[in-house]
Amino acid sequence: MVADIMTRNPITIGPGATLLDCAKMMVKKKVGSLLIAHQKKLLGFIAEKDILWAMIKKSKEDLSKIIALDIAPRKIATINPFVSVKEAVKKMKKLKFERLPVIHDGELVGMITVKDILEFYPELYSELDEMAEIREEYRKLLRVKKAQIIPRTRDGICEECGKRDVLFKVNGILICESCRSKM
Repeated sequence: MVADIMTRNPITIGPGATLLDCAKMMVKKKVGSLLIAHQKKLLGFIAEKDILWAMIKKSKEDLSKIIALDIAPRKIATINPFVSVKEAVKKMKKLKFERLPVIHDGELVGMITVKDILEFYPELYSELDEMAEIREEYRKLLRVKKAQIIPRTRDGICEECGKRDVLFKVNGILICESCRSKM
C-alpha cells in the first residue's frame, strides 16, 4: 500500500508564501517541490520549474512579491493511502508525474515519489525507467515544436531582451532576430 512507503510529513508551505519563500525552503530542505497547504488541506503544488517560469515570464516582478498560490496549478492529481503501490505506479506513468500527494478524508497525509517506490521495490526500476524515457521523448518533441518559427510579425519590443526590433513569434512570444538565433 501507498501508506506503507509514502513520506508521512511532506514539506509544505502556507498559502501566503511568496516564490522567494518557496525557493528558500526548497534549497533549505533540498527538495524540488513543495505542497501548499493550510491546516492539512492541500491548496496547491509548486515546483522548481514554476519558479523558473515566473522568473522568465514575470522578470520585472520581484520573487518576493509573487504569491506562490497565484501561479500554482489548482488541479492536483492525488492518491489515496490505501491503494496498492502498483496502482500508484500506474497513475504516475499515465500522468507522467514523479510524485503524488497522498490525501485521506480530504486531508494531506503524505507524499509518494518515484524515489520512495524504488527504495522499497527496486524491481520496478525498469517500469519507472520507461516512464523517464517517455518523458524525455516528450521534451524532445516540445523542443522541436519550439524550433518551428512563425514568420516575421511586426516592429516592437522583444519580450526576451527588451530591445526594439522587427519581431518574430516563437513559442508564443515575440522576440527579435538576435534572441531568435540564440534559441
